[in-house]
Amino acid sequence: MIDVERTFEVRQPVSAVVDYLKDFANAEEWDPGTKSCTRTDAGPIQVGSTWHNVSEFKGKDTELEYRLVEMTDSRLKFQGENKTATSQDTISVQATDTGSAITYHAQIEFHGLAKLATPFLKSEFEELGDKTVQQMTSVLNAR
Repeated sequence: MIDVERTFEVRQPVSAVVDYLKDFANAEEWDPGTKSCTRTDAGPIQVGSTWHNVSEFKGKDTELEYRLVEMTDSRLKFQGENKTATSQDTISVQATDTGSAITYHAQIEFHGLAKLATPFLKSEFEELGDKTVQQMTSVLNAR
């Protein structure tokens, strides 16, 4: 399993951060790997809401079906799946004196033959984690 976690601060209050990030379609703006992310259900965003995500990794498009599996006033958890991988993205937000501290935790488990590539992909996911922090910070601070 690949496990990447980053904690960083933004100048937005917790409620604004959670309200923005709960719509996983916004990953198009804050996730440097996401090419498109489209909501696949209707109604208010709630636990069970779903999205179709297309990301580019190592020059290839990867499609995952994401579902919001947990949502509180300070924590979001999304699970994405396809035949070769399961991805869990957990975002926890805490108030600071100047805004919010965000802890972004991504866990990717590959299945079948793809599992053999896990040790070789760790550094690339670490680099993607750094880029995600930069992009998410920029997007949230501009709101």
